[in-house]
Amino acid sequence: MPSKAQPKQMADPEKAMEVENDHEDIEDEEADGVVAKSTMAAELLKNPAMFAALQGKLNSMVGHNSGYISALPAPVKKRLKALKKIQLESTKIEAKFYEEVHKLECKYHEMYQPLYVQRSKITKGEHEPNDAECEWPSDDEEEDKELAGDMKDKAKLEDEKTKKDAEEKDVKGVPDFWLTIFKNVDMLQEMIQEADEPVLTKLSDITVTFSETPMGFTLHFFFAPNDYFSNSVLTKEYEMKCEPSEDDPFSFEGPEIFKCKGCTINWKEPGKNLTVKTVKKKQKHKSKGNVRTITKQVKNDSFFNFFDPPPISDDPDADVDPETQDLLTADFEIGHYIRDRIIPRAVLFFTGEALEDDEFDEEEEEDEEGEEGEEEEDDPDFDPSKVKAPAQECKQQ
Repeated sequence: MPSKAQPKQMADPEKAMEVENDHEDIEDEEADGVVAKSTMAAELLKNPAMFAALQGKLNSMVGHNSGYISALPAPVKKRLKALKKIQLESTKIEAKFYEEVHKLECKYHEMYQPLYVQRSKITKGEHEPNDAECEWPSDDEEEDKELAGDMKDKAKLEDEKTKKDAEEKDVKGVPDFWLTIFKNVDMLQEMIQEADEPVLTKLSDITVTFSETPMGFTLHFFFAPNDYFSNSVLTKEYEMKCEPSEDDPFSFEGPEIFKCKGCTINWKEPGKNLTVKTVKKKQKHKSKGNVRTITKQVKNDSFFNFFDPPPISDDPDADVDPETQDLLTADFEIGHYIRDRIIPRAVLFFTGEALEDDEFDEEEEEDEEGEEGEEEEDDPDFDPSKVKAPAQECKQQ
C-alpha cells in the first residue's frame, strides 16, 4: 500500500533565511572565482612577456613523460619490455618489406625503359610521331564541337597555316623540354641562375638507373655538345639504407638517402666554369702604404653545384655542421623528387598539369584542417580557452 502523505510542516522563517543565505554565499564564491579567472586572463593579455613565458613553459612540457610509466608496477614494466622486443621484430620485418619493394621497383623500371626511350626521341626531334601516335583529346574539344561549319573551316585553315609556319622554321622535337620543366618546379627554379640557362637548353634527357646492392639510384643528365663543358653526361649517385638504427630503431620509417656523390665537370675554359667567379680585391701594404689589386676565384651560385655536393664522412658517428646538414637534406630531397616525380611524369611537368595536381593536394589538406577546426567549434564541450594559442611573431624593436 502506498504510504500516507505526511502533513506538510511550515518551515521556520529564520532557518529558511539561513539556508537561502548559505546558497547565496556559494553562488557568490563561484562568481568571485569566475571574475578572478577573467581578471587573470585579462592581465596575461595585457602582459605579452608574461603570456609568452607561460606559453613557453607549457610548450616545454609537450612530449615529456607524465610520470605514469615510471609509476607502473615492476611486473607491468617487465611486460612492456617484452612488447618493445616484439615491436623491434616487427620493425625488422618492415625493413625487409621495403627491400622487396625496392626490388620490385627495379623490376618494373625495366618495363618503363622503352617508353622513356620513345619519349626522348620525340623531345629531341629524332622521331616525328604519326597521326595515330598523336591521337589525344584536345583541350579545346568541346569548343571545337560548338564551332559553326564556316568557323570550323576557318580554324582548320589557320591550323594548317600554323603547321606550315612551324615546318618552315624547322622546329625539331620539343624545344627546351627539360629546362622548361626545371623552371616550372619551384625547388629546381631556385637553383637555376641566368648564366645556367644557355647550357641547360642543351640538356636533352634525364634518366635514372637503380641499384639493388647497395640500395640506391643514379641520375643521368645527358647534354648535347655545348660551349661550356666536354661531358656528354653528368651523373649524381645516391646511396640509401634500409635498416633500423641501433640507437633508435623505432624511428625507422623506410629507406632513406644517407650519401650522395657527384661527378667531375670538364669545363672547356676557366671562363666557362659557371660554378666559380673571379673577383678583384684591393690590398694595402701595412708599412709602405702601397695598394695592389689581386684577383681570386670564389664559389658562384649555379645549378651545376648540384654535381659537387658536400663530402660526407664514412664514420656514422662523425659530426656534421648544421649548414652542411641543411645542404645535404635539400640535395636528398631534390634527387628523390627528380627520380620519383619528374622522370616518370615529365610531360605533365612540362605542361604544368602535374603542378596543378600538387596544388589540389595542398588545398585538400588545408580543407581537412579547416573541417577539423569547424568540428571543434560545433562541439558543445569545445572550450576555446583551452586551444593552444599560435606563437606570436617576433617584432624588431
